[in-house]
Amino acid sequence: MSQLPLKAVQPTEATGRHFNSIVELRSYTLHPGRRDDLIDLFDAHFLESQEACGMTIIGQFRDPGDPNAFVWLRGFQDMATRHEALTAFYDGPVWSAHRDRANSTMIDSDNVLLLHPAEPSSGFALPAARPASPAEVASTTVFQVAIYALNQPADQGFYSYYSTSVAPFLRERGDEPVAVFTSEHGENTFTRLPVRENENVLAVFSRFDDEPAYRAYGVALESDADWLSEQARLGAYLAGKPLVTCLQPTVRSRLR
Repeated sequence: MSQLPLKAVQPTEATGRHFNSIVELRSYTLHPGRRDDLIDLFDAHFLESQEACGMTIIGQFRDPGDPNAFVWLRGFQDMATRHEALTAFYDGPVWSAHRDRANSTMIDSDNVLLLHPAEPSSGFALPAARPASPAEVASTTVFQVAIYALNQPADQGFYSYYSTSVAPFLRERGDEPVAVFTSEHGENTFTRLPVRENENVLAVFSRFDDEPAYRAYGVALESDADWLSEQARLGAYLAGKPLVTCLQPTVRSRLR
């Protein structure tokens, strides 16, 4: 097996250096039929208004495998600015005006992982600006997030193994990693919004050109005897089966 380095997408002239030190991965369970209502609220009211308070709204996504799931990501410079930004937004006029409509779409909004980049440059390199209008053409790109629940913190052996063995293996078969994160164990000082605590994860985000390419990759991997063998090694580090989710960017998602 070749020892290719694990790398994230590098910024180009069309991208900004949004390597946020702290990222929230927020996975919501919604009432049936309400996902587009929440996405419309985000597009109209919750993107620029949150960023004006000091955070980066990285992306918003549909899960094509679950019509009642909504996944989004936001980033912060550090834990101190996270507290300041969240306080400013949730005590501010935009959330006050629209929170009842937003909350009415949700069954559960507490499935939240607090993360930091596994390496200084392994965060998201984002476009300098998001689409300005919902009238923009939707992106055909899909992303995958693979969440590995670990027995120990990632830096105690797993990340090295993943970087030198698993990541090159998957890249040779079509996986294109764009960001890699591990658990952030700093205190959640904004207690109004719970996060999943006392967990160790590695979260890997990958990009595929479109949904058919993503499906073909998954089918090929399932029948790959070498991957079945590698999974046996992988399992020694894990506290449970990896959670793999396909993410389709909404029209105004910055990550697209």
